[in-house]
Amino acid sequence: MRRFFQWLLRKPVTWFANKVSSSPEKQKIFASLDKLYADIIAGKESAGCVVPFNIADAKFVIVSDQHKGGRDFADDFRLAENNYRTALQYYYDKGFTLISVGDCEELWENTPSKVIETNRLVLLEEARFLQQGRYHRMFGNHDLEWKYEIQQNLYLKPVFGDKLKVCEGLLLNTTHNGQEYNVFITHGHQGDQKSDGNWFSTWVVAALWTPIQRFLEISINTTSDSFELIDKHNVMMYEWSATQKNMIFVSGHTHKPVFASLDHVDRLNKQLLKATELKEPAAIKLLEDELKFRQAEYAGKKFHKTLAIPSYFNTGCCCFADGDISLIEINGDNISLVKWQEENKVSERIVLEHAPLSYVLEELS
Repeated sequence: MRRFFQWLLRKPVTWFANKVSSSPEKQKIFASLDKLYADIIAGKESAGCVVPFNIADAKFVIVSDQHKGGRDFADDFRLAENNYRTALQYYYDKGFTLISVGDCEELWENTPSKVIETNRLVLLEEARFLQQGRYHRMFGNHDLEWKYEIQQNLYLKPVFGDKLKVCEGLLLNTTHNGQEYNVFITHGHQGDQKSDGNWFSTWVVAALWTPIQRFLEISINTTSDSFELIDKHNVMMYEWSATQKNMIFVSGHTHKPVFASLDHVDRLNKQLLKATELKEPAAIKLLEDELKFRQAEYAGKKFHKTLAIPSYFNTGCCCFADGDISLIEINGDNISLVKWQEENKVSERIVLEHAPLSYVLEELS
């Protein structure tokens, strides 16, 4: 029976999803992010909260897009689990606050109960951060069901406890050289009609659309599947961040890391140019090899940009096809793009890019 409905409905369902989902529009992205940012500042509890911090002793790790699934071959998190759990232990021991920025679970392809049971040990490791008051969680488009208290109470709180809050965004607030700055964090699906429309359309996606997709086993995620949309979406989110005053914007959603408004390929090209100018053959060889390695990953990339304001960061994701994960660290006066990768069955932490946080804040002005 399911196969019959798949055959009958796959084309119209795919057409409808592409029609109303991921074609980023600047006006909608700007309006949605403006509203969320203003709501958090105004103290709207469902939007998110403001967390003050001092640059000298800040310890935040920002992760996104784990897409924890059912441990089948469609589970994008399966190969990355060891790196992710090793990273969790590292940041727990080091006293970091864990900020999980949405699409934590893959609810388009799996029921909430299946995801929770399959990933219970990983979730309990995350819950340890909450027990010490070092945890913030947001929802994304693939776990939009967590927006609603009924779903939270049924599935998440039995694991995390009643202290758990799931919001849309978060502001980290600090002062530097007498000026106030915000680090604004949210998933980044804002402006996507399918998961960021009015309250009714949002409910339809969570309560009706997602279960239909699960039943038909039709997974449609055009943003992360399309390099053109990825670049467009990242550029638009950068452009929005550049209009804000004294603010760093950190998102996920696109699965492509961005550090200080440069994505991974831009960063490598910039480093290669510098190494060539300095005539460093060893560094040139390493960078050329890395660019070749990432060539397939960025094969459809169309925007080659050098953006002036270091206002936009993207965590990347915790479900790369090779099992790597990427994330953003804020550790004292240092902000870093970090990759965890497994070599000889041992997970290693590798800093891809870093800069003094104070310098980035000063450059915003």
